[in-house]
Amino acid sequence: MNNNTSTMIQLLSPFKGISCPLNQVPDAAFAQKLVGDGFAIDPTANILHAPCDAKVTQIHPSQHAVTLTTDDGVEILLHIGVDTVKLKGDGFKALVSVGEHVEAKAPLIEVDLDKVACSVKSLRTVVLLTDQERIIRLTPTTDKRLNVGDLLFSAELGQVAEAVVKSDDMISSPAIKVINPTGIHARPAAAIVAAVKPFNCDVMLEKAGEQANARSVVGLMGLDIGFGDDVVILAKGADQQAAIEALSAAIASGLGEEGVDEKVGEDPANAFDPFSEPSLLLETSSDPRKLLGVEASPGQVRGRLFVIKAELPKFETFATDPIAEQQTLDQAIKVADATLIELVEDLRAKQMGQKADIFVAHQELLADPELYEKCLIELKQGKSAPYAWDKSVCRQADKLAAMNNPLLAGRAADLVDVGNRVSRILAGLSQDTIPDSLPENTIIVAKDLVPSETAKLDPAVVLGICTTLGGASSHSAILARAMGIAAMAGVEAKVMELHGAEVLLDTAKGYLLLEPTDSEMAELSRQQAANERLKALAFADKDNAAVTTDGVQVEVAGNIAKVAEAEKLVAMGGEAVGLLRSEFLYQDQSAAPSEEDQEQAYRTVLTTLGERPLVVRTLDVGGDKPLSYLPLPKEDNPFLGERGIRVGLDKPAVLRQQIRALLKAADAGRLRIMFPMVASLFELKLAKQVLKEEALKLSIDISGIEVGIMIEVPSAAVMADLLAEHVDFFSIGTNDLTQYTLAIDRGHPKLAAIADGLHPAVLRLIDITAKAAHAKGKWVGVCGGLAGEKDAVPILVGLGIDELSVSVPSIPEVKYQVRSLNQQACLKVAADAMACADAKAVRELMHAPNTLIAVTGGVASA
Repeated sequence: MNNNTSTMIQLLSPFKGISCPLNQVPDAAFAQKLVGDGFAIDPTANILHAPCDAKVTQIHPSQHAVTLTTDDGVEILLHIGVDTVKLKGDGFKALVSVGEHVEAKAPLIEVDLDKVACSVKSLRTVVLLTDQERIIRLTPTTDKRLNVGDLLFSAELGQVAEAVVKSDDMISSPAIKVINPTGIHARPAAAIVAAVKPFNCDVMLEKAGEQANARSVVGLMGLDIGFGDDVVILAKGADQQAAIEALSAAIASGLGEEGVDEKVGEDPANAFDPFSEPSLLLETSSDPRKLLGVEASPGQVRGRLFVIKAELPKFETFATDPIAEQQTLDQAIKVADATLIELVEDLRAKQMGQKADIFVAHQELLADPELYEKCLIELKQGKSAPYAWDKSVCRQADKLAAMNNPLLAGRAADLVDVGNRVSRILAGLSQDTIPDSLPENTIIVAKDLVPSETAKLDPAVVLGICTTLGGASSHSAILARAMGIAAMAGVEAKVMELHGAEVLLDTAKGYLLLEPTDSEMAELSRQQAANERLKALAFADKDNAAVTTDGVQVEVAGNIAKVAEAEKLVAMGGEAVGLLRSEFLYQDQSAAPSEEDQEQAYRTVLTTLGERPLVVRTLDVGGDKPLSYLPLPKEDNPFLGERGIRVGLDKPAVLRQQIRALLKAADAGRLRIMFPMVASLFELKLAKQVLKEEALKLSIDISGIEVGIMIEVPSAAVMADLLAEHVDFFSIGTNDLTQYTLAIDRGHPKLAAIADGLHPAVLRLIDITAKAAHAKGKWVGVCGGLAGEKDAVPILVGLGIDELSVSVPSIPEVKYQVRSLNQQACLKVAADAMACADAKAVRELMHAPNTLIAVTGGVASA
């Protein structure tokens, strides 16, 4: 080391507290300076602050440790407490993000001192210079009691050593399984550094293609190595083999950490494998000709499977010319952007503007300056353009996927889509993973399809899509529905091995039938022809009322999310708007809509509808529906927190503005106001109080405006008898009611398939709600997905539902179905459905031949 050029650094106290030397920290790795040299402090306040101006280069997943790097390349580790990694983040909240530049004394981490202190050995926090080879002199404070910003220690540092990088001439170990219960955190990382200290060679540790210098504690922690992960040791130098053998033995034995079971690392032939059996939660077919899945886009088609196994781009990790690599990356991004522009224009030409917006968002992701900046950092460190791009995309996608906000987490798939596009360009591969030319009657099979792949499919050739991953709410599923392509998600994985097989895809029945017989295909053709005839008959009769054979009228309304959709609803025979999702006025906006803009939108819809009623749901955000200009607090369970009416009551200015706009527009038609996600009488009374106050200020008589609530929470259904006294109507949101009743997130990639609204528990809550409403002379509707399901309509009619609000294209067919039903007969079928054991049994009941006879007024067999 050349000590002629040195750097002075002063590190300030990150906490208010009592200072102490490292040898008084009750952890050998810190006390013996195995992790680094510095000083410690016992905190008496709960915010960890930056000890100097620096950049945040690493935050441990458990948020108990943060690494900073100064402009001079000095690396500083702040580690809160001893054994705090075991808390897995409980009691810690990061206040900054990786890549953020912070000034001295800036808040970094918030700590729940009481919770953490009760769970660990010590709260003593260390501030360490991790590269001890650079330390020439270190001078700690002599003060015991420190405030945030007081000097903790100063140090004189020499020049930074040359970085260790992976090279082709390194030798490697076999994969070694990490058996440390909490992975490679500070203490085991320090043990790795100690294990390689005697050897005169470069040593690196590799996990999943990423490497770190085995002599750097922070670098090792940055690999985020967890329990059960496989690592490989790389070495080059005089005693490389000996270093690998020594470090392999140390890792395999748990690096001296307590609580390690060395048997975990063994791999005998009879070792227990927790993944050896398929899930019992997910139904698999006992029929070898059937593969089960979940409907993502409706359809019944016959075709041949075309399995897509995308070729993964291959690339070198390192490059010698950063400027050339940057130019290569810039060109690839430019080509990808041009392709996206083409795609957007093509979709808009096909009148698919909303779908084109998905790829406008892809362009924004491609132009993300933070993503590009991370690439430049990698390039300056000698990495290749493909490596830098792939690593930056993966990091950003992982960050999005880990967010509690499902909408933002869903953007991770879009980012991966964009990333793969550029990676394929860099690798000299086609941007398209699906061939331009496909056989007729193709059914695409893939693990998943990204939106850009789905958008380019030709519906005249591709009749169906089957994916082993994904779900009904993905962008690809939305595109498939818009394009009229049948799609099924969550299909059994063995479908990936069936390239070329002739199949019948029936999404309504949720299966893929292999090698269909002539009679099965004939039945499919008959069914398709019957469906087309029914659609034609229903459309011809669309303007007639939906009255059952025994004289009970059911109002069939539509759900809309745009002003323009009101015209289509009228054209399709809709008798009302049962749900106007007012979020359309708020979403995709950089600022809140004005009161005037809202009033005009509502007035336009009311005018279009004429005498038809309009139910406007007040702003329903939170959970999976955030607003960029209305930040909501981060929550562990956002679906169980600030959602629906709670947002309006917590931010009453937003609710009041919307209420004023609605009241001003009310004279244009028959307005009904509905509050979402009401769970208690307390919330309902507060919402109605806001309505009355704003009406009084505007001198508007609201006696002619019906006020209702959505029944989406089990508590509201159970308390419907009390709530009914304070409303004019109920509208049941079966999508949320199902997920809250069954405790299954309706977007869950694995469990969504069993979150079925026809579960008897959900039907019983609907029954309770309907009876409570009718007992008080109030009407009740259903505006969730169940309202338009063919299996569900007879049950809902039997339960006495007064209004069915469905997707606009479904209105004629639902009205047609209601006219074929006998309400009294449906009452008996509904009772039978509520007595079933589960949703599967309910669907079997509704598919039984005798049920059709029963619901139309015939006599069902016992």
